[in-house]
Amino acid sequence: MSLDRYATSVKTYGPPAAIFDDSHANPPDLWADATHVTRAATTAPTTWDPDTMTVEVIAATQAPVMRKDARGVAYAETLDMATLDLSAVTDLPVYDSHRGASARDVVGIVQSLRVDGDKLLATLRLSAAEDAAPIVERVAEGTLTGVSIGYAVAAWRETHENGQRVRRPASWTLREISLTPDPADRAARVRSETAPSATARLGGNPSNRAATGGTMPNTQTVTPPEDAERTRRSEIRTLVRSAGLGAEIADDLIDQEATVDAAKAAIFDHMQTRSTPVIRTTAPQNDDPAVITRRQADAVATRMAGGECPEVSRQYLGDSMLDLARSALSRAGVSHRGMSADETFQRAAHGTSDFPLVVSNAMNKVALDTYKAAESPLKSLCRQRTLSNFKESTSIRLGEMGRLEEIDEHGEITHTSRAENGETMRLKTYARGLTVSRQLLIDDDLGLLGDMTAAFGEAAAQTEADILVDLLTSNPSLSDGTAVFHSTRGNLADTGADPSVTTLDLARKAMRGFKGLDGKTLINSKPKYLLVGPELETAAESLLASIYAASVDDVNPFTGKLTLLVEPRITDDRWFIFADPARLPALQFGYLSAAQGVQIQRTEAWDTLGMKYRAFLDFGAGWLDWRGAYFNEGAA
Repeated sequence: MSLDRYATSVKTYGPPAAIFDDSHANPPDLWADATHVTRAATTAPTTWDPDTMTVEVIAATQAPVMRKDARGVAYAETLDMATLDLSAVTDLPVYDSHRGASARDVVGIVQSLRVDGDKLLATLRLSAAEDAAPIVERVAEGTLTGVSIGYAVAAWRETHENGQRVRRPASWTLREISLTPDPADRAARVRSETAPSATARLGGNPSNRAATGGTMPNTQTVTPPEDAERTRRSEIRTLVRSAGLGAEIADDLIDQEATVDAAKAAIFDHMQTRSTPVIRTTAPQNDDPAVITRRQADAVATRMAGGECPEVSRQYLGDSMLDLARSALSRAGVSHRGMSADETFQRAAHGTSDFPLVVSNAMNKVALDTYKAAESPLKSLCRQRTLSNFKESTSIRLGEMGRLEEIDEHGEITHTSRAENGETMRLKTYARGLTVSRQLLIDDDLGLLGDMTAAFGEAAAQTEADILVDLLTSNPSLSDGTAVFHSTRGNLADTGADPSVTTLDLARKAMRGFKGLDGKTLINSKPKYLLVGPELETAAESLLASIYAASVDDVNPFTGKLTLLVEPRITDDRWFIFADPARLPALQFGYLSAAQGVQIQRTEAWDTLGMKYRAFLDFGAGWLDWRGAYFNEGAA
């Protein structure tokens, strides 16, 4: 427990406790049960030094203060300056009335502390900040003389003196000092219940008067301990019954020796956590066609390609294609009673049911998973774009600003222009069709359907890879009329050779020397990827492997510097170096904004007894800039 006593307030740092003030005429006794409280004393305003913004104060004395414990039993609390630990006290704050929630509440710092007999003396250095000026002015003119301390007690020592129970801290430390309003007369003050904030809880029924002059004459009537305990138990049980809680909660609070205030807080917490009735509503999967369609599609996709089925879709895993078709007809309001399997599939496939949607969604899922698994590593070298139409699109690249120019005292800022360059790209559509025959549906052969659908996804990935590899190996001309890799650009090796420390060093030096569109500004193109075909895969892995070097000459400077990419469509010994596309993209690819990646759609097929599906891809690719790539044709 820590105490704050003087003219104004007691501050609590722990659980809510009674907060008191010494500024009225009939002071009842102080009592508290917190872990940390505060204590007040008086200032000596004549020590104010306006030059250094310092003032000396009596921070605390050993004057006793009346308290009550959790059972309501009174005792006198007396600070002992001999047990105060000042060894670890540094940079203690000075607060405005113990309000330490904001930086504005700090009005100074404790410059020094010393114990003088039964008093704790302190020198406070106040803040020169504008928001602290009103408090500083009151200290300077002597109208604000109240000082309180906040402290923590590690252990207590209890004795009985002259029939009075006395508690002294066996070890305590100082936490803060506050400036608070000064009472009119210490000897004729009323200690009434006041709190530093509106949220502080009041408790107890203080009736004792604190004496002045440091002595504690026992002239007041003290409530017998057994009466206080009886009152505490009765109030707790009344509060629990009023809240509609069980008697066992009251028993627990009484056994824990909780005060009435603590019991109120605990009862409120019980009321907040009390369970509320569960209101059951109709689950979406019971009547929402969109939810049913999605979950049935997930179940069909799991049966087609394997993998983990979502928990909410497991109920449909055992349904055959015929079961799904009948379910779709029922949701569409069509009776399937007496229909053969052939008739059921015909009505479900060509009517208004959502059975075709279940199949197409499942196929889309399987195709997309396969498409992602078969993607070309070249896509990691490109910048992705999204285009709104099939018109030719131009990517504009602005040149560099160059350097800032020095100007003299009266010089004018000169303006410059930035060069620009643009490369084009156009989307094209690639497509294939697939017919799901009535025989496949009746036989419920989802394994075959899954293989056919997976082939859609792989075909789309193969198409993209072929386009990107052709764009890379064909070495087309850019908008300036020069091929991407050309000796005049410096990104084409003079002599073909396999990747090695020497050839990679030449490539890196060349890329580091690339200049911007202005032909002057170095853009510092840093190599990040090494792209090879299967012919050089093993050699490249060995080159980039992290191997312990026995000597300096054996150190591989490119270990961990480059990421290896292998494209199986590169069939010779050529290899490429690419910069990070996030920093300097060389290639680009794009999709139509309304259809990114492979798409599967259902088409009406009145000329067949099955269902027709088509897979299509809107894709385009092109070069952006030659400065992000380097080419070596290899040793072969």
